[in-house]
Amino acid sequence: MQVDFYHLTATPLDRALPQIAAKVVESGARLLIVSARDDQRADLDRLLWTYRADSFLPHGQIGMGDDTLQPILIAADVNAANAARHIALVDGEWRDDALDFDRAFHFFEDAHIQPARKAWRDLNGREGVERRYWKQNDAGRWEQAA
Repeated sequence: MQVDFYHLTATPLDRALPQIAAKVVESGARLLIVSARDDQRADLDRLLWTYRADSFLPHGQIGMGDDTLQPILIAADVNAANAARHIALVDGEWRDDALDFDRAFHFFEDAHIQPARKAWRDLNGREGVERRYWKQNDAGRWEQAA
């Protein structure tokens, strides 16, 4: 399984996450977005409907309809009721349950850099886990740094 660490420095989550989510959905896969924060989940729900003027990302919040039909499901914890094999942890908190997925995207800001570093170290040498660290260059493009 692959774990991608995204250190949000220049691009905020509301711009980075939709790009990743769109790529996951375009590939035919499903995504679970996890945040323990009620306000962040509500903001992401609105964002995915309006992030581009010419389209939206089909999604739902867990428990608000038929979760099994949602290409993207937003939840407070790791509960892939939509049978997602990709997970995005967006509140800065790493969860080991993410290792049950095929791919995890761990987004974090400077305020969560120490816990992200701990998660990075803890995943080192774990069987079947490939870690990648992404940072932004001066032009704002994501580059793999590790």
